[in-house]
Amino acid sequence: MRVDFSEAVNELKNADDILILCHRNPDGDTLGSGFALLRALKSMGKRARLSCDDKIPSKFSYLYEGVENEDFEEKFIVSVDVAERKLLGERYNELYGERVDLSFDHHGTARLFAKKTYCESESASACEILFGVIEALGVEIDNKIADCLYTGMSTDTGCFRYSNVTPRTHRIAAELIEKGADHTGINIKMFETKSMNSIMLEKLCLQSLEFYAEGRVAVITVTKDMLESCNCDKSDLDAIKPITRQIEGVEIGLTVKQEDNGKTGISVRTSENYDASLICAHFGGGGHARAAGCEMKCTPEEAKNKTVAFILESLL
Repeated sequence: MRVDFSEAVNELKNADDILILCHRNPDGDTLGSGFALLRALKSMGKRARLSCDDKIPSKFSYLYEGVENEDFEEKFIVSVDVAERKLLGERYNELYGERVDLSFDHHGTARLFAKKTYCESESASACEILFGVIEALGVEIDNKIADCLYTGMSTDTGCFRYSNVTPRTHRIAAELIEKGADHTGINIKMFETKSMNSIMLEKLCLQSLEFYAEGRVAVITVTKDMLESCNCDKSDLDAIKPITRQIEGVEIGLTVKQEDNGKTGISVRTSENYDASLICAHFGGGGHARAAGCEMKCTPEEAKNKTVAFILESLL
């Protein structure tokens, strides 16, 4: 069930022994909002810890620097930036999928799996929502919390370049910088730093590049063998996904990712002329208008063919 802002904040005020869950393949927004909330709750004297079904990429280590992850039996479970329960990950979906008490989300395609959900689809990131939540909890946002929130806002907006950015987004980002967020360091780490391994992966991915519809659709395919040969993990794909939409003339960009258990993930990026979330919704996924994702139980080649066929038949 959906709740308003005040009720969501009151749920946190009245809760203790809180477990915060992030989505699988964690990005800057789910981790930034999760660790910002964790730091805020701890400053209130509450016991809280954060957990994720996947390993947290090392580039985000500054988010939890100096934070003790306490061991206790959770009495209240919060998810952040999780649009549907399966995004918790296979193991965490089984453990916690039916037990989430409160969800904070910003996806227009969000499915209401938690007992209570506060969703702001007009917010560019979950961190934009958590900024208001933390202030409403009466917590002073210090430089560490500001770093967490700025990270999520920056990464989910492509360093404030995407169409989801609003005047409020910029105002909150400015306030976080005033509160001590290391905006320069964070943006260099997130957008201007790549390992040699990730560069080699990018080189392999570009070799798989295919075009359809006279160059309006571009597809990159990433296999598990490619990741292993470059000694990369799924977090290195963050720099790969935007590539197709950076090509002049491309309006719909697809990144096809081979997953485990015979599954394939599809990441979709679109121009303002097409809705990525509607493409992914056709295959049981969702997300935002300009960026969305879905998953299919088939080979990468089959998933690519199905997605391209749908786009060509229904949209172009």
